[in-house]
Amino acid sequence: MADDDRVYYVISDLHIGGDEQLEQVDFLDELLAFLERLADTDEDAELIVNGDAFGLWEFTTIDGVEKFDTLVESYPELFEQFRETGRNVDITLLPGNHDHELAAYDAYVDRFAEYNVDLVQDQSMRRTLDEQAIHFEHGHQRDPNNRIEDWGNPHASPLGYYYNTLVTSRAGQLSDRGRYNWLKDVQAVTPTERMPVWLFSKYFYREMNPLIRYSLIPFLLLFNISLVLAVFAGLDLAGVWSTPVDAVTAFLGQFGSAGAAVWVVLVLNVTAVGLLVLIGIPLYFIRRDIRQTIDRFGVFETELTVDAASPYIDAAGEVFETHPETGVFCYGHTHRPRVNDVDGGLIVNTGTWLKRLHRRDGIIGVLPPVFYPSYQLLVVRMESAPGEGIVVEYEEIKKPSPATEELTRTERILTVGREPEFDVPERRIVRPDGTVAKRPGSDG
Repeated sequence: MADDDRVYYVISDLHIGGDEQLEQVDFLDELLAFLERLADTDEDAELIVNGDAFGLWEFTTIDGVEKFDTLVESYPELFEQFRETGRNVDITLLPGNHDHELAAYDAYVDRFAEYNVDLVQDQSMRRTLDEQAIHFEHGHQRDPNNRIEDWGNPHASPLGYYYNTLVTSRAGQLSDRGRYNWLKDVQAVTPTERMPVWLFSKYFYREMNPLIRYSLIPFLLLFNISLVLAVFAGLDLAGVWSTPVDAVTAFLGQFGSAGAAVWVVLVLNVTAVGLLVLIGIPLYFIRRDIRQTIDRFGVFETELTVDAASPYIDAAGEVFETHPETGVFCYGHTHRPRVNDVDGGLIVNTGTWLKRLHRRDGIIGVLPPVFYPSYQLLVVRMESAPGEGIVVEYEEIKKPSPATEELTRTERILTVGREPEFDVPERRIVRPDGTVAKRPGSDG
């Protein structure tokens, strides 16, 4: 039977918990406020946490249900609020990949029930609105790096498990040793291939000796100019064309000692760039030959980064075809909130409450990119519109960017006017025939 009066609130990918510094939850106040609101609502509502509520993979010194005890000890306010909110609305929890262990130990079901949370240990579940079904799953089963082949096996360990236990957890243990507690944000670095660049960026802007960093900045900022001047200097030394060098010399000569200082910097830069070019040419051909050799052996045949859209479009298509009464396919995992209108229904991604890092490359020079932090805390709300279908809309819970506290002065200067701007997916209505439309009056 359809429960047309019910309202579904869906969140996912909170990643609460982990070793040492990973214990910190930056959005805890916002989450508690949201749960308090549901505790007072008059709606017939259900809160669905669609996977990765907890970072159980990130606990590496304890096992099994002991992790639940640690969570309760670390976040007593959260679990008490679960209990309070669960008295008024249903709370349902699905396992993701990071908390797959919830599906492996039946004891978790009873322990969560003590706090009025219904743990569903299946890979997916369904709800009904307006005679249409809504399919919920976390989404990691569509990701070959995180797929659990033996569902419910506590020892299941896909590639993503090793990355999180060996890299993410270790980062949580070491984070407070830095000049700033930044290494714990390793969870927010996506895709994974950006990890080396992010580490180098944070080393340069956070950990490098300030004298060395500020000595390198002029060289790195002027690198592009110096590269051009190096070419002109070569032409001048060869007697081919001296006009550009003469023009620069004459121009800087107008500024006296200041111009002379800039000239010295440029000469040093040009000399360094020239040496890099001489060294770089043979290294380029060597690198290309090594790459071609490795390609012949197929080492790079499989990429670590997984397509964040196509597998879910295919999966939703299968669900819509197999179960034509289904109008919505809702998942998380990728941390990218979006909606896709496809034949047969609507695909909805719930995003993440973790910090998000946005890469901002330098406009000039070759300075390391800056990773700008922000939050986009989203709740997906689904309800029935009588005679129309299922209305799907996103609610954004505002949380200021931590850039002022987390970025150095240099990083803030380099990203002035380049702060990320989020678009909240527009409201959609899924009609009984599976067609999708933007709901009239939507403000986006």
